[in-house]
Amino acid sequence: MSLRLPPRWLLAPALFVFALAAGAQPVVMRVSHQVPPAHHMTRLLEGFAADVKARTNGQVEVQLYGSEQLAKAAENFPAVARGTIEAAMSVNFQWGTTIPEMSATLLPYSLGDLNKIRRFPESDARKFLDQKLEQRGVKSVAWLYITRQTIITSSKKPIVALDDFKGVKIRGLNTMTDNGLAAAGAAPSAMPGSEVYQALQSGVLDAGLTDLSAAYSRKYYEVQKFGTVGPLFTIYFHMYANPAWWNKLSPAHRQAIEAAAAKAEKDAIGVTEATAEAALRDLQGKGMTIHVQSPQEQEAWRAVMEKPVRDAFLKSAPEGGAKVIELLQKL
Repeated sequence: MSLRLPPRWLLAPALFVFALAAGAQPVVMRVSHQVPPAHHMTRLLEGFAADVKARTNGQVEVQLYGSEQLAKAAENFPAVARGTIEAAMSVNFQWGTTIPEMSATLLPYSLGDLNKIRRFPESDARKFLDQKLEQRGVKSVAWLYITRQTIITSSKKPIVALDDFKGVKIRGLNTMTDNGLAAAGAAPSAMPGSEVYQALQSGVLDAGLTDLSAAYSRKYYEVQKFGTVGPLFTIYFHMYANPAWWNKLSPAHRQAIEAAAAKAEKDAIGVTEATAEAALRDLQGKGMTIHVQSPQEQEAWRAVMEKPVRDAFLKSAPEGGAKVIELLQKL
């Protein structure tokens, strides 16, 4: 018995749909960021990209553009808000006066406890900050913990006691945190990380301030003899996307990206801690004398530095500053 084939006019739509599916291009998610390939955040983002690809069967392709290939650090937010780039990573305090509440993690010793850092991604504090991002026209996707270990470096003598700060020309982080250094007697000078090595080498600065991993990658050990390490500042790189692009994604694709982002947030804790431990050993291996702060020393520094930084933060964030501090304290 012969089989009767459907008329061509019935086959045509099905063949057309099959041809579209076979030739469909993956959804592209370009992520712009500022860190170099050797930075541990790059490894985390590479894992995120692979995870998204696996969860979507290759239907979403995350393309990473580090070292400011697509945009300068300060240009990422407007580029994403306009839709020029699908997504970007920014250091949380780079929002400055645009979203001043994002700098709350810079209050000295406020978020240095690892258990608090583990709880942050699912906390009301994170939700509060995500709402601030949404109000500024971007969709929050992920918060990757990058450092809680600050190192104060010096060449003439170690900076261990608060009196050791007196008159020291030190690299500051920003105008808000500089209030804490000034309260300790130092003379802070804000400076991009890329310029600090030369300033330390030439004597423009007496002391450096950076995260532990950066001190090694930027070779501070070549121009600094001493380092004091403590959980002074906690810093995140957070990912945000263009809302219009995000809303056009299928529900399945959005769910896959969010699941991969949640995994990256958890992975960031282990990767960041391991990177910091390795950097401490590497700096010692290069001849630096490293002092790790005791809890008593942390409390002494906090007693002097926290209030002036907190006052400056609250002045800069009159709307939500007190609220985000309250939420972070509940972690």
